[in-house]
Amino acid sequence: MAKFNNSILAATKGMRGAIGKQIVFRNRGDNTFASKYPDMSNVIPSELQLESNDIFGDAVRFALEIIHDPAKKAAYKHPKGRSVYHTAIKDYMNLHRKKE
Repeated sequence: MAKFNNSILAATKGMRGAIGKQIVFRNRGDNTFASKYPDMSNVIPSELQLESNDIFGDAVRFALEIIHDPAKKAAYKHPKGRSVYHTAIKDYMNLHRKKE
């Protein structure tokens, strides 16, 4: 992973995200790093990961349903400083997480 200091590439400071599935910029603290785009083509998720992904997808749909309905959004209880969307996802995940 390349770290950018004082060079012509210092203009990338603070950049984040991918460019054309070739390079990825990441930030850690005040430093910006560039790395190769991750190749996930050979990764085979486990059954537990697939189940967790399904539950998370359901949680996102639940949260979107709430935030797209003004009445539900206004009535949804959430801590000060936290969004309704993220609170709804957390609540759904806590209710539907499989107990081991």
